[in-house]
Amino acid sequence: MWLMTDPFLAAAIADARQGLAEGGIPIGSVLVIDRQIVAHGHNRRIQNGSAVLHAEMDCIERAGRLTGADYRRATIYSTLSPCDMCSGAILLYGIPRVVIGENRTFRGPEDYVRSRGVFLDIHDDPDCIAMMTDFIQRNPELWNEDIGR
Repeated sequence: MWLMTDPFLAAAIADARQGLAEGGIPIGSVLVIDRQIVAHGHNRRIQNGSAVLHAEMDCIERAGRLTGADYRRATIYSTLSPCDMCSGAILLYGIPRVVIGENRTFRGPEDYVRSRGVFLDIHDDPDCIAMMTDFIQRNPELWNEDIGR
């Protein structure tokens, strides 16, 4: 049996489950600075009628105003590979490390993000994969809307 060893990814998964329980898309994110969670987020596009509130965007927004030095010490965790929009925010704020729960159901611009000096740590987490696979099968129209298809 596989056991979760990363408490920050576990927190992002809990946020994804919260989003699903709210009727949203199950993607969660946490922002960690100096081994402390400074913000949680989850995809709130459906709940808020938003065009941009993906999990990473929600998380960064909830962190509030941080300094460049803070972002340069940060790691953002996401249950799913960040899309173009979320990757852009990661690059804009200079977040140097992204921990990704899985990239099988969706893969953002990972090669480009790496080319900009960001370290990506992909966990291939079975809970993340199962949660997204199930959601996509049950809600293809919502999923396609979320990723701009």
